[in-house]
Amino acid sequence: MSDKPHLIAITACPSGVAHTYMAAENLERAAEELGYTMDVETHGQIGIENAFSQEAINRAEAVIIAADSKIELDRFAGKRVVVTGVAEGIHQPARLIRRGLEAEPIAKADNGSVVPAKPPKQGLYRILMNGVSHMIPFVVVGGLMIAIAYGIGGTPTPGGLVIPEGSFYETLAGLGGLGFTLMVPILSGYIAYAIADRPGLAPGMITGLLATTPALYNSEAGAGFIGGIVTGLLSGVVALGIKKIPVNKYVAPIWPIIVIPVGATLISGLTFIYALGAPIAAIFQSLTVWLEGMQGAAPIALGLILGAMIGFDMGGPVNKVAFLFAGGLIATGNFAPQGMTSVAIAVPPLGMALATFVGRRAFDDMERQNGIAAAFMGFFFISEGAIPFAAAD
Repeated sequence: MSDKPHLIAITACPSGVAHTYMAAENLERAAEELGYTMDVETHGQIGIENAFSQEAINRAEAVIIAADSKIELDRFAGKRVVVTGVAEGIHQPARLIRRGLEAEPIAKADNGSVVPAKPPKQGLYRILMNGVSHMIPFVVVGGLMIAIAYGIGGTPTPGGLVIPEGSFYETLAGLGGLGFTLMVPILSGYIAYAIADRPGLAPGMITGLLATTPALYNSEAGAGFIGGIVTGLLSGVVALGIKKIPVNKYVAPIWPIIVIPVGATLISGLTFIYALGAPIAAIFQSLTVWLEGMQGAAPIALGLILGAMIGFDMGGPVNKVAFLFAGGLIATGNFAPQGMTSVAIAVPPLGMALATFVGRRAFDDMERQNGIAAAFMGFFFISEGAIPFAAAD
């Protein structure tokens, strides 16, 4: 065991791919330069890796959390904790470590929950990104299955590719379609979870499914991903409000299991059915019709806007807004915006990879290695491969 002071850190980003591991690497490097040892627990798409032992938590002088998704703090009671976005872990790791060492310890409340001395801000972006991060696998799995079905099994017709009825590829496309069916409920459920913890999950998912079931609120079209965002926020806020109602010890055991989920589902669900559903569905339908009616230069303009948003901060808030907009339209059968964003995502990493291959003398060994990594990321539509080059400039 090292005699150096010990730190622990958690990194997580909405997609759980590149930013998560870049922040982990930079924090470890900065800790070593400052004379500390550090264990980093990553919360990526593969799940939690390098989970802390209780001994590591006990030894830690501070806990650094660089995450854009919800992280439970209960196990860190009594420790100095700093909570921030994953970007600070990438770009300013040394400053973040110093902030952690200067932070106030968090305390455990009477009800067992952890209360930071200065609660971290749970901004709207982080709440929304918690939903997006859990939605992404459903978009990827569903999209790839449908793409394979049409790409291999589709028959060209004047109206586009058509999959023969009763074929294996029709089954494959149907399986992919189930992924898209779950997309909005998952988005809504984990937005609510970010606000109210577990009691908000069931109401969020149920009302998210409600948003895609127009017959329940007398609409011809569903409310789509916009409805999913609204139901997630509404369910989370209602569940949190019920959660904060003081109850005696006899009622407390059933409160989070029965009262909060049922109450939040009823209140938010009925509010959406009788007040919000139809107007939001009309807005979403208007957006869909506008996109479907684009002719001439309009798709080029949309592509330029989405491409600029994707490249603006490569995995950051603006990038994710563009991705959410394009991905949310897939469920309506409008694939063009997602195609635009996919191409835009691949351009920065592939461009930098090509630059390191063509102009090798202009880059050092580390940058050439980053170029190889960027190439692999670009082929799989991960824009963050270009971030090391942008950060260096």
